[in-house]
Amino acid sequence: MAALAKITSVSGKGVHVPGSDIDTDRIIPARFMKCVTFDDLGQYLFYDVRFDGNDEKRDHPLNDPKFSEASILISGVNFGCGSSREHAPQAIYRYGFRGLIAQSYAEIFFGNCATLGIPCAVATAEGIETLSAAVAADPTTEITIDVEACEVRFGDQKIPVTIVDTARDAFLSAQWDPIGELVDGTPEIDATASKLSYMAG
Repeated sequence: MAALAKITSVSGKGVHVPGSDIDTDRIIPARFMKCVTFDDLGQYLFYDVRFDGNDEKRDHPLNDPKFSEASILISGVNFGCGSSREHAPQAIYRYGFRGLIAQSYAEIFFGNCATLGIPCAVATAEGIETLSAAVAADPTTEITIDVEACEVRFGDQKIPVTIVDTARDAFLSAQWDPIGELVDGTPEIDATASKLSYMAG
């Protein structure tokens, strides 16, 4: 049985977190990176812009009950820039997001998202504006990131998007996580190791 599944599309409700150059320190502040596992990182997503010094909620889209079920994150230019910390996409994933739509992404952040099975779709400024307006008007709007067709559908509308070819091919062929592939290939690894004289005894 394959360790991974093909990712041909991702669907869910959306939330727009506007802004350009949203860096990984804003996504997950450094003081929350002292964890042994990534399991609890979701609660700290955008913490310093979601909460004040007294841990009271600020006015932020993720604090709005209307968007509490969102699993598609919408943003602007150069999302995930700054430090290459893997904790940022992990926090996004652990919070419950399964797809991103933005105008562009930092390269390492994009790669870290891909290995978690999070498609990062690139849309134009006009496309983001149209999509975010639809979500603001009706937070229950169902959004589909179609990895295969390279489009985002919502309501009776759709916008074209791009997904880097290597990531798109990996999603469609169920080869998006190198560690998952390694685990999946354990029988072959064991068989090869058993034939190596220096592995015996």
